[in-house]
Amino acid sequence: MDFNLSDLSSQSDNPEEIPVDILILGSGPAGLSAALYAARADLNPVVLTGMELGGQVSLTHIVENYPGFPEGVGGNELVELFQKQAERFGAKLEFDSATEVDLSERPFRIKTYNSTYLANSLIITTGATPRHLDVPGEVELTGR
Repeated sequence: MDFNLSDLSSQSDNPEEIPVDILILGSGPAGLSAALYAARADLNPVVLTGMELGGQVSLTHIVENYPGFPEGVGGNELVELFQKQAERFGAKLEFDSATEVDLSERPFRIKTYNSTYLANSLIITTGATPRHLDVPGEVELTGR
């Protein structure tokens, strides 16, 4: 089946508008840390997770350079711990992606596939996407 992102974002002509204090784009370590601190400050953060909860670290087999885990920790496990801690203090995670961001006036308007958020503050932690080299063994060794 062929589709593009614009097909998905235009499925609804009148998406729901949701006012939020803080919207965080990205759910890697930086985004979930921001969510944790904002939630602890009672700022009711909403995290748009993007296509991959946890970002690149979730694809890592074992993380050996993160404080507090002297034996290492799996990337997925680390992300689950980040998520639980942020949600424990009230952060809300939405499995959705931003399709359009308008910073020209406040509140900022962030459109997603499902909704439109009106955010007083926006934290952008979208991270990076690795470039693939298309060399033998790359797929099998990714995350190791």
